[in-house]
Amino acid sequence: MIKEFHKVVSVDEAIETIENIRKELKIDRKIEEVHIKDALYRVLAEDVISNIDVPHFDRAAMDGFAVIAKDTFYADEERPVELELLGYIKAGDTNLYEISEGKTYGIATGAPLPKNANAVVMVEYADVRGNKVLIYRPVSPGENVTHAGSDIRAGELLLRKGTFITSREIALLSAIGRTRIKVYKKPKVAIISTGDEIISPGEKLVYGKLYDINSYSLYSRVLENGGIPDIVGVVKDDEREMEHVLNSVAEKDYDIILTSGGTSAGVGDLIYKVVERIGKIYVHGIAVKPGKPTVIGRIRDKLFVGLPGYPTSCLLIFDLLVAPVIRYLSGLPEREVKKIRARIATKIFSEKGRREFKFVHIVTGENSVSAYPVSTGSGAISTFSLADGYIVIPENVEMLHQDTEVDVYLLSEKLRPADLVIIGSHCIGVDILLNIMNKYMPTYAKVINVGSTSGLMAAKRFESDISGTHLIDEKTNEYNLPFIKLYGLEDKVYLIRGYGRMQGIVVKKGNPKNIKSLEDFLRDDVRIINRNKGSGTRVLLDLKLREIAERKGIDFKELVKNIKGYEIEAKTHSAVAAAVAMGKADAGLAIEAVARMYDLDFIPIKEEIYDFVIPKNKIDKKHVKKFIEILKSEEFKNELEKIPGFKILEDTGKIIHKPV
Repeated sequence: MIKEFHKVVSVDEAIETIENIRKELKIDRKIEEVHIKDALYRVLAEDVISNIDVPHFDRAAMDGFAVIAKDTFYADEERPVELELLGYIKAGDTNLYEISEGKTYGIATGAPLPKNANAVVMVEYADVRGNKVLIYRPVSPGENVTHAGSDIRAGELLLRKGTFITSREIALLSAIGRTRIKVYKKPKVAIISTGDEIISPGEKLVYGKLYDINSYSLYSRVLENGGIPDIVGVVKDDEREMEHVLNSVAEKDYDIILTSGGTSAGVGDLIYKVVERIGKIYVHGIAVKPGKPTVIGRIRDKLFVGLPGYPTSCLLIFDLLVAPVIRYLSGLPEREVKKIRARIATKIFSEKGRREFKFVHIVTGENSVSAYPVSTGSGAISTFSLADGYIVIPENVEMLHQDTEVDVYLLSEKLRPADLVIIGSHCIGVDILLNIMNKYMPTYAKVINVGSTSGLMAAKRFESDISGTHLIDEKTNEYNLPFIKLYGLEDKVYLIRGYGRMQGIVVKKGNPKNIKSLEDFLRDDVRIINRNKGSGTRVLLDLKLREIAERKGIDFKELVKNIKGYEIEAKTHSAVAAAVAMGKADAGLAIEAVARMYDLDFIPIKEEIYDFVIPKNKIDKKHVKKFIEILKSEEFKNELEKIPGFKILEDTGKIIHKPV
């Protein structure tokens, strides 16, 4: 009997078909809420914003004595300062203590500081004499103190939607008291093996029978890719039994139904006939080796994939066609197959018209890496277990000569690094851009908000893929470009024009303190919250304060000493707005967008330019190119300009500086 395959398609067409079926059946990501103890290796389906400061009180960083720092300024070994000892404060003590000048409390590491205390003298530099303490060394304000919010600030974006959860993320969630989070629901996958020759492991092996390899290897593969597998069992080569099992499975809450075996066009291969009767077949046969006898279809509202029976073919086709769907539904990024460059050790023949995946061993010599074809075929599970990787031979190639250089795609899987590492200044615009990017190219982005200057340094060391910056040059009043030269980046980076955004003062609704300008920061009744050193916002604030100091004929350092809260830093614009909204500060400098988010009033100060710096060795990276493409898109323009204070510029997305 001549075997006949219906609708033989290319690998790319098969992948596209599965995606079309998924959309047609409206099989998409679902969200569920879980306890953090059940969240390990899940993917966040929400942004997590801290609602508390960590720690939420000032506490001692050392065992010693809580003091008012100026009481100790003249202490030394010869003339110790004598303070009255009021008692001792232990870690976990919930009483509210207070000290005044000339008094102190003994304090344990981690214990809350009494009111008015602003430093801790280490126990090594003090001596207790009855109800007196002799201090032999001065301390400065803030010394040996862990300030409230120094680790995490209320209002700070702690974890981003799409984050893969490990023990580190669970530690962060615990730190803010969060017990339940929203994650992407794992898709359920039914696994069925078919064939009269197949028996389950544990049964007695008799002549002519084979143990079920595929069910258990697929079970593990589904788990590895973020799904929930369910082994339904082995079905014999009987149309009625197959139809009954498939109909039964289709009634349950699975997202995907997988079978292995029974997909070829032989007398005993019945899967495609049954599915054609109770569902719909889109593909029967793919121009690939191994794996040609693959069936793609639907049974009711379930995606159906009939995988080949040979173990290596089964796993290869699963990886090509099914794994990406499971990973998408569970929120995981596309699996990145690592590759290395190698030379082929022996001549390899291939079948023209079919894309071939040839499994190879890797042998490393003193000055070379060689690829040796694995001699076993697709019917041998050892092909997968013994191989180090595979090479891909295109459809139009019949032979690869010895010593041909090829890419070897490695089979070993490790935790995938971030697709994009963005280091620099915090900006809501970046969040919007990444959200759009995720629609078209699932991207795991690590965003590290360290300020513009640190972002430029990261780009200089080629650590970042992209660095956001909004630094203003006080001499030229120009944004960002002067700093490329200042930090020696002319031959190392590209500067891509970003967008405009309005910076200003955020104050409580109704502006109860009647703050009108930055000069009001000098008032005794105004407490501010500052941004971290090196951030563009901090640079702008200091620039404006220097102008005020110059006008008043005051030294800049003296001027900022009189600003309450100047030394208290927040890492993001959102954290500044949250501090004002919660009454922890009366004002702060931030972008207009966060003022609107927290229902605050906003006093405009300056429209600035937020640009992107890209190391020259990252400019051709796939995710970087996509980032720039979306930056220039109409979709991004429309979304960005919905945010108060943001606008696209005439040259947004254009290269402002190229490496020289």
